[in-house]
Amino acid sequence: MILAALLQVADVLMLPIEPLGTVQVGPEYTDIKSGKPSSPVEIAKASRGVQYLIFGESHDSKPHKEAVAEILRALDADGRAVVLGLEMFTRPNQPNLAPWTMGYWSEEQFQREARWKEEWGFDYSIYKPTFDAVKALRIPMVALNAPRDWVRTVSRQGWEALAPEIKAQLPPLDTSNRQHRLVFDTLMGGHPAGANLDRVYAAQTLWDTAMADSALKAMHRWPENPRRIMVILAGSGHALYKQAINYRLWQQAKAASVTVIGIDGKEPRRVRQSVGDFTLMR
Repeated sequence: MILAALLQVADVLMLPIEPLGTVQVGPEYTDIKSGKPSSPVEIAKASRGVQYLIFGESHDSKPHKEAVAEILRALDADGRAVVLGLEMFTRPNQPNLAPWTMGYWSEEQFQREARWKEEWGFDYSIYKPTFDAVKALRIPMVALNAPRDWVRTVSRQGWEALAPEIKAQLPPLDTSNRQHRLVFDTLMGGHPAGANLDRVYAAQTLWDTAMADSALKAMHRWPENPRRIMVILAGSGHALYKQAINYRLWQQAKAASVTVIGIDGKEPRRVRQSVGDFTLMR
């Protein structure tokens, strides 16, 4: 994955994106606006009136998935009708998710039928805390990601190379967000600009655009319910500074969101106030 080691990149949490103030965040949950310790209960309260909560994770961090489970439980306890949207599954895999939610499958069946190893590749045990909460709470899941061949085509040949029938399934690709490009370039380690990197950036934009589109379409398939909220679990690069999936949700539907950024480690550090709404450090 392009963003697998994103938080190892220097300064990615201190980019010059407004507001330019900084705050020190510590272990566990921090409210970035106030700089005070927080909790899943407080995150649930902050999410009232909002239909999307995005958790930006490190893919290999089990503690981040434990935090997602905590947030799912807190939202459920707060009376929300919770849905979980997942970067880990592509759109064609949607029919293979419900049997786990409904308790019909064992872990082995779920991994096999949902093609876990083929779709994602990270060890299932890392994500087990989140999936256990899904099963216990009967939370519907949504496969958000674009098919891999769509992303591969754009990264190698550009948006123009996608077949018209594929383009018809997506919003137009907009690569004009300079703040998002700054985040992307930082995560890519400052590689010089060029046609190839521009195509890779277009593929990254396709990822975010498609996941936001998948989330919106899924929410529209259910009867309107102001209590419903989708928690979107995706790599932190899809959530930092609210410039990725968040930005596309707003661009496509004026849909507001709350963002939690997972940070590896336990040592307090300073982050830009614009990086998100909350941090989780474990």
